[in-house]
Amino acid sequence: MKIVKYAAAGSLAAAALLPTGAALAAWEINMPVGVTELSRDIHGLHMMIFWICVLIAIAVFGMMIYSIVKFRHSQGAVPATFDHSTKAEIVWTIIPVAILVGMAIPAAATLVKIEDTRDSTLTIKVTGYQWKWHYDYLDQKVSFFSTLSRDSDAARQTGSGIDPNSVENYLLSVDKPLVVPVGAKVRVLLTSNDVIHAWWVPAFGMKKDAIPGFVNELWFRADEPGTYRGQCAELCGRDHAFMPVVVEVKPQAEYDSWLAEQQGGAAPAAAQAQTVENAAPATAAAAE
Repeated sequence: MKIVKYAAAGSLAAAALLPTGAALAAWEINMPVGVTELSRDIHGLHMMIFWICVLIAIAVFGMMIYSIVKFRHSQGAVPATFDHSTKAEIVWTIIPVAILVGMAIPAAATLVKIEDTRDSTLTIKVTGYQWKWHYDYLDQKVSFFSTLSRDSDAARQTGSGIDPNSVENYLLSVDKPLVVPVGAKVRVLLTSNDVIHAWWVPAFGMKKDAIPGFVNELWFRADEPGTYRGQCAELCGRDHAFMPVVVEVKPQAEYDSWLAEQQGGAAPAAAQAQTVENAAPATAAAAE
């Protein structure tokens, strides 16, 4: 009777320690399904290999448990007298090889697809700096720096007195996000100006290192408009935690308007710089 009471008390204590439904929703264990075809392919590959491993575990441990129970000493089991079985060795060699080949074929196809940047609609050069990103839309005459948003930067300062919980998307927002059109195949060229960084957006299923003196590349095609957040995933110095990545995926018409606005803003700035350059020799001549 006491054993039953102790068991019931233990069960209640364990139930009290279990997380609630909301906590379980926030505590996501499995790999998330993103908004790109690559992320879905990677997730599908992950789940396929996971269930293959589950089946192997069930078969192996099931056979072990069966052998332990069926051929235990108390049942009068007699040890085998043979040294080895050629037939058994052939079987347990062929089966693992077949399983590995079955996993390798879809894995190789996915890896080839990840590296295939052909037929890209848009190419963007991304350069990592301590501690910001620079985006350069090649052939579009648009480039800008993307840094941690001012409200997050103010809240992170020691003694600021600002509650980080009061800041929306604390440490995951920037002043100027990367903007791309929905459904477009975007090729990203990655490099760094100082140390190794890593450009990572979980919803895209992609992460690549930005290495000084080297150009890495990745691609993604976002199928759903929205704002997707990531971070630098390589320890790059004391402000590593304050180097977020934010990508806004817009419908094509909205992206075209944004691009025209950015190009329109860049033209006057370039013209102004040219005017200053032209005026400098004239000023020098007048001074003489």
